Amino acid sequence: MDISVVIPLLNEDESLNELYDWIAKVMQSNRYSYEILFIDDGSTDNSWKVIESLSEKDANVKGIRFQKNYGKSQALNAGFKKVKGDVVITMDADLQDSPDEIPELYNLIKKDGFDLISGWKKKRYDSKIRKNIPSKLFNAAARKTSGLKLHDFNCGLKAYKNEVIKSVDVRGEMHRYIPVLAKNAGFNKIDEKIVAHQARKYGVTKFGIDRFINGFLDLITIWFLSKFGKRPMHLFGLLGTVMFVIGFLFAIYLGIDKLFFNPSGRLITERPHFYISLITMVIGTQFFLAGFLGEIILRTKSKEKRYSISKKINL
Repeated sequence: MDISVVIPLLNEDESLNELYDWIAKVMQSNRYSYEILFIDDGSTDNSWKVIESLSEKDANVKGIRFQKNYGKSQALNAGFKKVKGDVVITMDADLQDSPDEIPELYNLIKKDGFDLISGWKKKRYDSKIRKNIPSKLFNAAARKTSGLKLHDFNCGLKAYKNEVIKSVDVRGEMHRYIPVLAKNAGFNKIDEKIVAHQARKYGVTKFGIDRFINGFLDLITIWFLSKFGKRPMHLFGLLGTVMFVIGFLFAIYLGIDKLFFNPSGRLITERPHFYISLITMVIGTQFFLAGFLGEIILRTKSKEKRYSISKKINL
């Protein structure tokens, strides 16, 4: 199969028919073999009924319905596990991503050999204060942290080699940082393409202050895991050892001072320096134990169930 299109959605029943017609037209005009996988992330409108209707007239349409809203990352994770296309395209269901970009994205992956192509909506039609400015902050922080020179990490329109999406584990709010996850997994041929951005035609944006905060926290998480995720003892053990040694040496200094230089002075326990050294040793021990526990958790962790699927179509 040439292309799999993965579309996570939440309450987008008004746009789905139009989006399907647009994608199908592009696929058929280019004679691609394809599948369109809609993931309904707990919609409360008629989105699932529309997906069922589309699947009845086109066997290439497939669907997954979550029991409740779990978030875009979980929806993408579920979709990535099911798709079979050589090239996987992700896009949003709100018609702000143009399916006309699919042929060029496909060629960049299939013919030019890129692992991942991220869309860059250079000209946007969103609210500058609510979405554009937060997005610029996200992207600047992500570029600085990851080393990837991408302008729009959060763009929903991306193209991947099948091997890439089978290698990354998308969770939390990390869908916007899939290029970083791919780089950490060893896929280095990552680039971007300027894509058209459409003004929202139906519904309302799902972007809010909570996603802004969660996005930054997930960026910090990705950075930390990429550096120390496999060996947490390398960070916590080092910090713990350094702090313990500093506290221990300071305690020895206080003891020598009391025994040989100032025997008639205050008791050691009456000096604040003693408690500083004691607290430093305690904190150092806790850091060391944190690293030790992290190593144990890494070796014993199990794959927890992160979402519940209530229905599937053509899968």
